[in-house]
Amino acid sequence: MKKRILAIVLGTAMTLSMVGCGETKEETPATTPDTKAPAASTEEAAAPAETAGGDYHFEVIVKSFQSTYWQAAVKGIETACGELGVTANANGPANESDIADQVQMLNDAIQKAPDGIGLAACDTNSVLDSLTAALNAGIPVVCFDTGVSDAPEGSVVATVATDNKAAGACAATNMYPVIKDVVAAATADKPVRIGEVNQDATALNIQERGLGFIDEMIKLCTADGKKVAVVGNEFYVNNCSDKGDEKTAEVIIEVGVPAQTTVDLAATEANKIMSKADTIAIFGSNQTTAEGVITANETLNKLATDPAEGIIGAGFDAGTPQKAAINNGKLIGSVTQSPLMMGYKTIYTLVDVCNGKTVEDIPMDGYWYNADNMEDEDIAPNLYD
Repeated sequence: MKKRILAIVLGTAMTLSMVGCGETKEETPATTPDTKAPAASTEEAAAPAETAGGDYHFEVIVKSFQSTYWQAAVKGIETACGELGVTANANGPANESDIADQVQMLNDAIQKAPDGIGLAACDTNSVLDSLTAALNAGIPVVCFDTGVSDAPEGSVVATVATDNKAAGACAATNMYPVIKDVVAAATADKPVRIGEVNQDATALNIQERGLGFIDEMIKLCTADGKKVAVVGNEFYVNNCSDKGDEKTAEVIIEVGVPAQTTVDLAATEANKIMSKADTIAIFGSNQTTAEGVITANETLNKLATDPAEGIIGAGFDAGTPQKAAINNGKLIGSVTQSPLMMGYKTIYTLVDVCNGKTVEDIPMDGYWYNADNMEDEDIAPNLYD
């Protein structure tokens, strides 16, 4: 049966040699578009193309069913399956911190010998052996939401993911004008603090997003003549563009990572940062941590949209708490992705692979939204509850 799908307009992406189910292929390294804040939707510039379904079954492993983000991704998977006449079984651990559970689910999926696997890895290093096993079994893998940069050659045929470094930078770009005057007044004797809460330091998408925010904020502050230091979680301190010297810094970027991926523990990290007298802003880099910032504020009552009145907060992804916080003046805005389209395009990509078509990485856009544009036609469909 043949269906129609919007063709993807790609930026600089990895081109892969043709591969069918049960075959292997070689790939060339991808390059990442250097974009501050993605604007126009990839889907908006689309043109029709043919994709034929088949009697295929796929196993899809998401990071968890903990948040509405992943529920939206599964909805996209189901929609694509219905259009193409294929089947998919979606599975995932209870919590994004349950790395061992996810690896076991991936290994179980490989044992089922599906026509392909969709994978959103909780921890990119933990799945390397499993990806080798899938490659040896001739099972193509499409990663979505999170790429696996060190994947064994040929094991991942394509990645459907937001340009996370650019998306993190987008949050910094939109936050900075609000705090710019406060930053300008900072001195080494009286520095200001900008917080960031990341749910982990293991998933590639969270790493890139967190570092994207940090590096862009360093760039913006440095351009205004300020010395910046990064403190807190060791991974982000050691991998940012310049960790600086806290002793002489005028702007301190403090990064918190909870012990596990829960809103309550993210709120604990946010509370530590927001309770400090010099904190002027905070960013939660995904749905869980953004809700953690909001939860911390329920007792602190420090978030505001005016730096003269409190701490400037920004988030990532969507969900009812974030949308309410933006409308209520607790967050200045957030960056959203399109998990539904990621799930949808993962299935279409797997079908293309099984039909012997050439496939490529699909970089997805991120969008800054606030109280003024939440109802815009290119924003509203991505604001899942």
